[in-house]
Amino acid sequence: MAQTPRFVPDLSAEDLARTQLNGLKWTVAHAFAGSPFYRERLNDEGLEPGDIKGLDDLGRLPFTSANDLKEGYPLPLLSVPQQDVVRIHASSGTTGKRKVLSYTQKDIEVWKDMFARCYELAGLTVLDRVQICVGYGLWTAGSGFQLGCERFGAMAVPVGPGLLDIQLQLLTDLATTCLCSTASMALLLGEEVERQGLRDKLALKKCIFGSEAHTPKMRRRFEQALGLDESFDIAGMTELYGPGTGIECQAHEGIHYWADLYILEILDPATMAPVAPGEVGEMVVTTLCKEASPLIRYRTRDLSRLLPSSCACGCSLPRHDKILGRSDDMIIFRGVNIYPGQIAAVFEKFPAVSSEYQIQLTREQGLDHMLIQVERRPGDTAGQDPATAKAMEAEISKQILVRTEVRILDPGELPRTFSKTRRVLDERDKDG
Repeated sequence: MAQTPRFVPDLSAEDLARTQLNGLKWTVAHAFAGSPFYRERLNDEGLEPGDIKGLDDLGRLPFTSANDLKEGYPLPLLSVPQQDVVRIHASSGTTGKRKVLSYTQKDIEVWKDMFARCYELAGLTVLDRVQICVGYGLWTAGSGFQLGCERFGAMAVPVGPGLLDIQLQLLTDLATTCLCSTASMALLLGEEVERQGLRDKLALKKCIFGSEAHTPKMRRRFEQALGLDESFDIAGMTELYGPGTGIECQAHEGIHYWADLYILEILDPATMAPVAPGEVGEMVVTTLCKEASPLIRYRTRDLSRLLPSSCACGCSLPRHDKILGRSDDMIIFRGVNIYPGQIAAVFEKFPAVSSEYQIQLTREQGLDHMLIQVERRPGDTAGQDPATAKAMEAEISKQILVRTEVRILDPGELPRTFSKTRRVLDERDKDG
C-alpha cells in the first residue's frame, strides 16, 4: 500500500489555480514595493500590483533576463532589506560578472521542502545513504542536495565533485544507496567502477542526476556501469532557488515540477508567444513566494515542453519534459539552425557507438566544416568504424540536412569531467 506523501502536496486543479493566483498577486506586490528594478520595469509597462486580477494577466507582465541579473550586480532583484538576507549563491557563468541570488531564511526553508519532495518522488526512505558529488560553496548544487536530504531525513554523505578514490571508498565502506551528481560524473564513476571491478561491492540502487543535457544512451551507460535499479533526472537552476525545482517520478514519464511554488510558461523564443500544448519552447518562470530575489517571467533559455496528460504515478502536480537544450546553444552551420541534441539523437540509432561525443566547428577559406568525434562502444573492435562513420554521416545529412565528417574514437579517448561535459568546440572565429 502506498504511503501518504509527506512533502509532495496533492492539489486539485482548482486549488492549484487559486494558489498560483494568490502567489502571483503577492509576488508582483512584493517586488513592486521592495525592488527599484521591478518597480521601474512595471511602471514602464503602465502596470501596478492592483492590475493583476487573474492568471491571464501574467502575459501583461514584462520579462526578466540573465542580463538584468548581471547589470544589477552584486545583489540584483533584491526585494527585501539587506539585513533580511541570510545567504547568497551565484551561478557558474564563465564570462562577465556572476549572477548572484539572495535568500531569506524563509527562502531557504522553502528550498529545503522543495528538495525533500524530490527525494520522496524518487522513492527514497530515511534508511537511504545519499552520496552528494556536486559542487559546494557559491554554487547551489551541493547545498541544495544536502539541505533537502537532511530535511527528508536520509543520511547525507557530502563529498563534492572529483576525488575519485574517496568517492569509491565511501561508496563501498558506507554502502551508499543513492548517488547525486551530474550525468558526466556518474559516467566517470561508473567507468572507474568497471576498471577496478567494484560493482559487486556497491550497494548503489539509485542515482539522482542533473545540471546538463544528456542522451538516453549516456543514461543507460552509467546505470549499467554502476549497477543501478533506476535513475532520476532532476531540474533546477540558481535563479530559481537551485536544484530541486522538479524531478522524475518512478513512472519516468517526465519531470514533475512544483507548480504551487512557481508558474512555468513555455514560449516561442523568437516571438515570446505561447506555443501549442506539447510543443517545444523556452521555459519562462515566475516565482510565487520567493522573498529576497523573486522572479517575474524570467527567461531561463532552457528548452522543454509541457506534458499535458496525467501521470501514471498518481502525483497531481504537472510535468514538463527533460531539458532538451538551450535556446542560446543553437549552432548556425552553413545557414542551418542546429541544436546539439539533434545530433546526439541520431546516435541512438547506432549501437556501435557510445554516448560520448564532441562537435568541432572550424572554418577554412571561408567555408564552415563540422567534425563529429564519437567513441566506439566498449568491447567492440575498430573494424567496422569506417562503415559506421559513413552511415552516421548519411543519417545526419538526412535528418539535419548538413554534411559532416564523423570520426570514431576508442573508448575513453574524449575528455571526461566531474561537472558538465563540453560538447561543442566552435573554433570558426580563429580563421585567419
